[in-house]
Amino acid sequence: MKNIILASKSPRRKELLALLDLEFTVEVREVDEVFPDNLEVTEVAEYLAKLKASVFTDIKKEQLIITADTVVVLDEQILGKPKDKSEATTMLQNLSNRSHLVITGVCVKSSDKTISFSNTTKVYFKELRASEIDYYIENYKPFDKAGSYGIQEWIGAIGITKIEGSYFNVVGLPIQDLNDILVDIW
Repeated sequence: MKNIILASKSPRRKELLALLDLEFTVEVREVDEVFPDNLEVTEVAEYLAKLKASVFTDIKKEQLIITADTVVVLDEQILGKPKDKSEATTMLQNLSNRSHLVITGVCVKSSDKTISFSNTTKVYFKELRASEIDYYIENYKPFDKAGSYGIQEWIGAIGITKIEGSYFNVVGLPIQDLNDILVDIW
């Protein structure tokens, strides 16, 4: 049995990995999350997950590192984490009454093997009222979330009309795919 290390600050990823009934610890190492300009938007999340894993150069034989990164893509543009209320408002206004993609890249790294993959989910928002956007930002402060929202929060309950793909992927970790990888490793 491997000693699993989740290399993520995200409380949501920690909760999701716990759903697999695995014992793990959390260890985060800082990395500058920069990607090449010529990278396709669909490749960014997996690239960043691999970049986060690359700083673990001292992996012991019994260890397994899991890293992940999630991006929200609208009109071929990546929506990052909002810097302030104004930016969060603009992002949610742009997502309103439209569909967008949520792509999570995952990297699983051991001392002798690295496996990476990404998962894509299409998310549809209803037309959001200005009062709904304001309420959500005021009460949920989505400044740590790509695209300015969390599907598992109030805005997801009242605003998302449909998804095509994995719900858990939108939360931040496609645990079905990850479970298959982990089963294959053992």
